[in-house]
Amino acid sequence: MPGGRLTQQERQQIALGLADGLAYAEIARGLDRPTSTITREVMRNGGPTTYRADLAHRATGHRTQRRRHAAPADPKTAPQAHGRDAEAVLAYEEMFTTVLMQSGLPKMMARVLVCLYTTDAGSLTASELVQRLRVSAASVSKAIAYLDTQGLVRRERDDRRRERYVVDDDVWYQSMMASARANAHLVDTARQGVTVLGPGTPAGARLENIARFVDFVSESITRAAEQARDVLYTKPETTPDEEPGRSDG
Repeated sequence: MPGGRLTQQERQQIALGLADGLAYAEIARGLDRPTSTITREVMRNGGPTTYRADLAHRATGHRTQRRRHAAPADPKTAPQAHGRDAEAVLAYEEMFTTVLMQSGLPKMMARVLVCLYTTDAGSLTASELVQRLRVSAASVSKAIAYLDTQGLVRRERDDRRRERYVVDDDVWYQSMMASARANAHLVDTARQGVTVLGPGTPAGARLENIARFVDFVSESITRAAEQARDVLYTKPETTPDEEPGRSDG
């Protein structure tokens, strides 16, 4: 079974396989590679729907250059919690970052947010973010300032008086509500245009249809968010062996 980095030709075969709807395992067999190799390759380069061989090959080159210039990893670094696969976690974080960037979030802000979301505690200090992302303190500070203004993170002090950045369970609900408020402003603006351009004109009718559509969708999303809000506070179920205070004796 071949080892080493994927070649550009292999990446093109992966892209063709994804386009044909093949499973990762089937693509891996065709390349005589482990399925995990194909899974990580696709996840760290945009996922199955946006994977492109040329972009993936260039991105891998850029990552390799960054690792050469980065400080060497600490051999005493603690293993991943809960027995997680470190490479799989890294691939997922890169994919999640790409998705947030595609939704309009700037790259550094997306990286910081993903780092916070994939931390079990849901909070990190500035120095912890610097260490994890290997970026400057100024980059972290700028990203946090932006995320704070968007209501995506909040600041708090821990028992050592250090400022921590926290992602709340409620953040997606608040984001939905902020979107609803923006949509309401759009509806009002469109209807002002109807008054100015005339309700009986093609332009006025177009704006009225936009207002009705956005108003209906926004109201539906707001109602659904209110009904589903408790889902954000659902905790993982624990097995009897995981219950606090339980002993084998």
